[in-house]
Amino acid sequence: MTKRSTVMGPSGTVRRVGKVHDVPHASNPPAPPVRPVEAVLFDFHGTLAQVEDALAWVLAAAAACGAELDRGRATILADRLTTAGRAGGPLPHRIPPHLAEHWADRDLYAHSHRAAYTGLAASVPTDVEGLADALYERLLVPDGWVPYPDAEPTLRKLHEAGVKVAVVSNIAFDVRPLFAAWGMDGLVDAFALSYEVGRIKPDPAIFWRACGMLGVEAERALMVGDTPADAGAVKAGCAAYIVPAADAGKPNGLSAVLSLALPGQA
Repeated sequence: MTKRSTVMGPSGTVRRVGKVHDVPHASNPPAPPVRPVEAVLFDFHGTLAQVEDALAWVLAAAAACGAELDRGRATILADRLTTAGRAGGPLPHRIPPHLAEHWADRDLYAHSHRAAYTGLAASVPTDVEGLADALYERLLVPDGWVPYPDAEPTLRKLHEAGVKVAVVSNIAFDVRPLFAAWGMDGLVDAFALSYEVGRIKPDPAIFWRACGMLGVEAERALMVGDTPADAGAVKAGCAAYIVPAADAGKPNGLSAVLSLALPGQA
């Protein structure tokens, strides 16, 4: 049996390909376009926006608690908190047993998400009272995030071209207020958030839900993300495009989506 997969052809349309030698390249021209992209699904964290710099995160949270930390002390604390486990940071090396259940459910339930990350932060010794909760609160406000430079222009061009857009995220809090604060809420047609949908990427169901919200077939949707979980959209029938990891405020190649979704217009 020939294994088949979904790729983005140079024409910006979704194509089905079989064996490796069938993938379009210079000596093997692509077939005529048959599936134009009608919708683009975007991951949130790491794709459209990044959490603020760790040092800024700690300084702002400490200030909210009425504490002023010198830069050296704050830097050390930021490193320790990031290693312990920060939402938006690298995965922790160890999950304390008392947090294991919350960690497993963190993208399905708001209380588990908060309990997991405040619990990890509380494992780092500090004399700043209430710091763990203040650190978590930074996740919930626009100032705690930095949209990537290409995010707004890319969403706007898709919107103006009539291509539907959804945000598909493994997350346990509502990101709509963030988009509203950034003036980007009118550029997104639907939000498929794991804690609302009850499914977590790479489960195909969350991608199907997003496509259903937009009223498009999965085969005519492109998923854009930065992790293997986002690439799981292929199992739902979508095409997938993975952007490289980038620090807050640095370009992450997001604008390349336009050449895929809007061939000839980007």
